[in-house]
Amino acid sequence: MTSVLLITFAATLIYISIANRLLTYINILAFQGLLLFGVSFIELNEINTVNLIFILLETIVFKTLAVPLFLGYVIKKNRITREAEPYLPNFLSLVIVTLIIIATFLISNIIHDPRLDKVYFVVALSSLFTGLYIIMTRKKLITHVMGFLIIENGVFILSLAVGAEMPMLVNTGILLDLFVSVLLLGVFVNKIGDVLPSADVDQLQNLKD
Repeated sequence: MTSVLLITFAATLIYISIANRLLTYINILAFQGLLLFGVSFIELNEINTVNLIFILLETIVFKTLAVPLFLGYVIKKNRITREAEPYLPNFLSLVIVTLIIIATFLISNIIHDPRLDKVYFVVALSSLFTGLYIIMTRKKLITHVMGFLIIENGVFILSLAVGAEMPMLVNTGILLDLFVSVLLLGVFVNKIGDVLPSADVDQLQNLKD
């Protein structure tokens, strides 16, 4: 069952590479949070109950509900156009993200470590590189925030790949890092919206000291 959820997560990476509307990005991030909730619930059922509850709340409340709602609020408040406006055509993005997944699968076959679950490893690395790709190939600042969230989801999966137990401190660090990053980037986007007519990365070239 866990493998099915992770494969579905990988499929969302392919889908987000060809998505054109920001609302689709938000829905995919929410769906990824739901998938991570399912993976955590199945994989971490033997750890401390308090720690498990914290992880489940982190995924279902923060990743699935709070962050997508916050991103939707930022888009609405700044009147950001609903198109993602990628630099590259969708077909090329589809090919690149597919190649990323294939490459990470090949890398996983090179690593021989009995403690490493290859499915987790492949999906985690694919998420990391796909998030970086989204950041590099999208014009809008808000999509850069979403790319970072995809990377963070990959880090979360990678934590599960190296062991079923996740200490409370690690989870607190992940949650704090995500919260502070989204908060700061959200404020940044809001301020940019007050100064510039659009939220494209290209507009940053007009900023002077």
